[in-house]
Amino acid sequence: MYGRDPWGGALEIADSGTDDDRSRNLQDLDRAALSRPLDETQQSWLLGPHEQKKKKYVDLGCVIVSRKIFVWTVGTIVAAGLIAGFVALLVNTLPKHHHRPPPPDNYTLALRKALMFFNAQKSGKLPKHNNVSWRGNSGLNDGKSDSSSISKNLVGGYYDAGDAIKFNFPQSFAMTMLSWSVIEYSAKYEAAGELNHIKDLIKWGTDYFLKTFNSTADTIDRLVMQVGTGDTTEGATPNDHYCWMRPEDIDYERPVTECHGCSDLAAEMAAALASASIVFKDNKAYSQKLVHGAKTLFKFARDQRGRYSVGSEAASFYNSTSYWDEFVWGGAWMYYATGNNSYLSLATNIKMATHAGAFWGGQDYGVLSWDNKLAGAQVLLTRMRLFLSPGYPYEEALKTFHNQTSIYMCSFLPFFTSFNRTKGGLIQLNHGRPQPLQYVVNAAFLATLFSDYLDAADTPGWYCGPNFYSTDILRTFAETQIDYILGKNPRKMSYVVGFGSHYPKQVHHRGASIPKNKVKYNCKGGWKWRDSKKPNPNTIVGAMVAGPDKHDGFHDKRMNYNYTEPTLAGNAGLVAALVALSGGKTTPIDKNTMFSAVPPMFPVAPPPPAAWKP
Repeated sequence: MYGRDPWGGALEIADSGTDDDRSRNLQDLDRAALSRPLDETQQSWLLGPHEQKKKKYVDLGCVIVSRKIFVWTVGTIVAAGLIAGFVALLVNTLPKHHHRPPPPDNYTLALRKALMFFNAQKSGKLPKHNNVSWRGNSGLNDGKSDSSSISKNLVGGYYDAGDAIKFNFPQSFAMTMLSWSVIEYSAKYEAAGELNHIKDLIKWGTDYFLKTFNSTADTIDRLVMQVGTGDTTEGATPNDHYCWMRPEDIDYERPVTECHGCSDLAAEMAAALASASIVFKDNKAYSQKLVHGAKTLFKFARDQRGRYSVGSEAASFYNSTSYWDEFVWGGAWMYYATGNNSYLSLATNIKMATHAGAFWGGQDYGVLSWDNKLAGAQVLLTRMRLFLSPGYPYEEALKTFHNQTSIYMCSFLPFFTSFNRTKGGLIQLNHGRPQPLQYVVNAAFLATLFSDYLDAADTPGWYCGPNFYSTDILRTFAETQIDYILGKNPRKMSYVVGFGSHYPKQVHHRGASIPKNKVKYNCKGGWKWRDSKKPNPNTIVGAMVAGPDKHDGFHDKRMNYNYTEPTLAGNAGLVAALVALSGGKTTPIDKNTMFSAVPPMFPVAPPPPAAWKP
């Protein structure tokens, strides 16, 4: 083979191998070339334009993270945002289903009705929101026709029962009971939507009481005890018992009765104003007005001793057996309203309690009523020992009251024989006498309240002799009694009008039994409605009638007032018991409001023992 020699001449290249040898040499040459790495320039010649590799990390400025983690993180955030937005869109577009609160229990339903009874009993110019369609303005001339009356304006207050008399003694007890229930259970009233309602009812009563004496004076010498009269011994003289008329149509004179020595009435009215002053403590001006009136009344009660019912027709209807219990009861309320220790010293005076019957026993021992407030006073003062523990010099009396309260509570239990029960289970606190329910509801209130006191004091129960009983058993007692009244009895009769479907239809009540038909029936003209065998044309919602007899029997007859007549005092106890039981034990008592006017207590050290004498 010849080639060209770059230096001139021919160049001969010797070819000594065969074709196979040359092929083998080329393959070796190719493998050698491939085994040697190529630089970038060589690669660019072979592969054309170079494709840059992706970086494995992302520089975020303050930190460098893996590209894969960064992508996953961003993707997760975006996906979560999309999901959240979708969920929000669904929530906003789909129809909303609100969880309704549980329906109110029977006690709450009955409470709302029981309060309406007081609306039906109002005297005077009625507010627009009174919500009793068949009632209207009445008693607008009370006080004007009596020249000897303290005040010419005795408009207002409440009619006592099925008549149109305003008895201040049971009326003031009713207001005290309502105020007590508000102080202890205001949260329950609010939950039932009735707090403003009951405050209005209490104020309707206290506004009237302030008219019945010189409430701006520090000292008084007389007090209005009654408006209207019910004495029928004089024959056909028109009055609130002889006549059967709607209160709105009354055209006969309504005399005003005053008293000059009426410690029981004055002390009870002082309790009503004092307890209401705590209810209205946020209305400072009105609360102070009530406190001043209460001080004036209590001073009058202490200075001019006597029972209000002596020598008056009140003895036939609301006879007071003593004023010592009102001294203890009123003294306790005066202390809570003022914080003045002189009232506490009086209320805890053992001699006072002895006069009131604290150590007498007797068949009515431990029974709270419009006449005897000792049991209520002792529960009220036991409250102080449980929550304030004032120590000396009050501890001895308070311990005694606490022990006696425990005995009362034991007597309510079915394991003891202090009181009989009907076959249907109703406790006979008045020992088979007529009109039993007013006493039963008061006992139910005290039992529930004492149970709640012990729970609030982290005390699981109390002793009856050697036996220990849980607080739950007191609540069970109260529930069985109130359930009986609401219809769980042998007659399946609800003794609260308007509650349930089977309740008294011939309630002994003038306003409810005469139709509101623009016809004015005179004194005797209403007798046809009194004697009618038909149901009352107007339903007096919430009225608790007098109740069954000791055999669980009941006669729904208008003229049989021992069965069918409701009263202010009875309904006040019912309201108190119902609110205490309403909602179960979910809402505790208000421990502090009762003591809002009480200053901090610093117990005094007891005196040293007498020197030893050999």
